[in-house]
Amino acid sequence: MASQVNPPRGMRDFLPADKANRERVLGAIRSVYTQHGFDEIETPVMEESSRLHAGLGGDNEKLAFGVLKRALTVDDLHAASTPLDLADLGLRFDLTVPLARFYASHQAELPTVFRAIQIAPVWRAERPQKGRYRQFVQCDIDIIGEKGSIAEIELITATLATLSELGIDGCSIRINDRRLLSSMLTVFGFPASEHASVLITVDKLDKLGQDGVITELRDRAYPAGPIEALEAFFNRPQTMEFIPFGEAAIRKALPEGIDEVALLELASLAEALGDVSSIVFDPFLVRGMGYYTGTIFEVAHPSLGYSLGGGGRYDGMIGRFLGGDVPAVGFSLGFERIVDLVSTDSTTGSDATALLYEDDVPASLLVALKTQLIAQGVRVRLERKPRNIKPLLAQLAESGFARVATVRVGSTVESLEFRALG
Repeated sequence: MASQVNPPRGMRDFLPADKANRERVLGAIRSVYTQHGFDEIETPVMEESSRLHAGLGGDNEKLAFGVLKRALTVDDLHAASTPLDLADLGLRFDLTVPLARFYASHQAELPTVFRAIQIAPVWRAERPQKGRYRQFVQCDIDIIGEKGSIAEIELITATLATLSELGIDGCSIRINDRRLLSSMLTVFGFPASEHASVLITVDKLDKLGQDGVITELRDRAYPAGPIEALEAFFNRPQTMEFIPFGEAAIRKALPEGIDEVALLELASLAEALGDVSSIVFDPFLVRGMGYYTGTIFEVAHPSLGYSLGGGGRYDGMIGRFLGGDVPAVGFSLGFERIVDLVSTDSTTGSDATALLYEDDVPASLLVALKTQLIAQGVRVRLERKPRNIKPLLAQLAESGFARVATVRVGSTVESLEFRALG
């Protein structure tokens, strides 16, 4: 029986045209992020297992791939109480935990306010489905060391500029604050000790709907009073409608008794951003990560049932390494979802050229011609001329080659006759 040749489930191979398009999109993202003053860093694909399972990654910790310790014995297997006892490393499940560790390691070498770019693959033991893979690329920008809302403003404007550069229209950024969520649950009557678990259910609002969230909360045996208060809030005419991002609209959307600090900070953010036509307030945006401490945001697209990215403020994470809180906020774009929305353009340049040759053409001549064209800034590929040339020409055009020329014995660069493809 033939061996299995497909990539592991939830992971993919990319043909040259796909790879070229991905790199084109990544290049555009990098360019915009760099223009907005961010600097790119790189961290290892693996981190210490204890760090990945230290409560920093929320539910994603359950999806982490572990790496077994070296030289394990049968005795080690028997002695282990959990699978994690057998792992000392793990593949990163996001780029935020590695960034926190990176900053703690290099704080003395970095500016007081550090603006980081990370564009790299991460791994999660997801159940593969459309738009969700076990290996995927994230595009993160983070600002560490700035506690004011200018950090959120920079992230939002850089993200909107990136989406514009990529030609992705119609996106909106949904914004909330984890402190407002907690304050709302307090107003409804949920004890603070239950807020985290209640928010796990509220976070399913897009999937379950209002009735589904209420049903799940009842099934989980929460007190009737707080659930009824939440249900009544759901049923207000203005609760689930489009809420513009401005102080008056935000105040109107929230129940009385809400934390003023978070509310005023959101209002200040709205005022500073100026044009907020593509930004909306979402009082039930949760963002599943438990490490968020303030503002949270997501990118929504009208044609998709899932977000294109998101992020928020996580002032407490880096302090886990340094012993004191360090202000930090980040925004991540889900590259795999982004690249599916960007029009494919495999063109690599109008001069990209394939040189076709017969068997009698000396290798030395082919190399000389290729070297001269490359020196002129041309991308060149050598292709043996087949009997049926049509499939080759179609493949070259798909790979981004714009023209071909036939090489004969005695050809020079000046004598080559180029003809366009496509």
